[in-house]
Amino acid sequence: MTRRLTPTLFLRIASGLIVLYAAGHAMGGADSWSPPGETDVLQSMRTFEFDVMGATRTYLHFYVGFGVYITVLLLLQAILVWQLASLASVDPHRARPLVATLSLGSMIGTFVVWRFIFAVPALFSLACAACLTIAYALTRSTAPHAARAGSAAPTS
Repeated sequence: MTRRLTPTLFLRIASGLIVLYAAGHAMGGADSWSPPGETDVLQSMRTFEFDVMGATRTYLHFYVGFGVYITVLLLLQAILVWQLASLASVDPHRARPLVATLSLGSMIGTFVVWRFIFAVPALFSLACAACLTIAYALTRSTAPHAARAGSAAPTS
């Protein structure tokens, strides 16, 4: 049995990679985690408090909060890409602009992560961007039969 390379396949792979990326992000952003261990910077992030719109926060609150929020957004992205794979299997023509948007966003995100974070998340981001870009290319080569059939005017 020969398996065709389809947009659906690459979107499902991207979705799985994004779930792994989210899991790594969640583990890496644990409250007490710091690559060099306990540092003066980490201690300052925990202890320096300031008022933000009536709430007392520390820099660590923001660090952890944004980290958790990014994990939630990655999981949301994984779910949306999985659902997009279902659309691409029946109507690649309609899925194409959405895949293009996710592909472009992932490429930009990869650049940001590579520039400001470090190699492991950048490589995950690159793998996701590559899968989304391949899926985008494959939506072009897949004839939009369902889209054409659905747009035909009814005859009476």
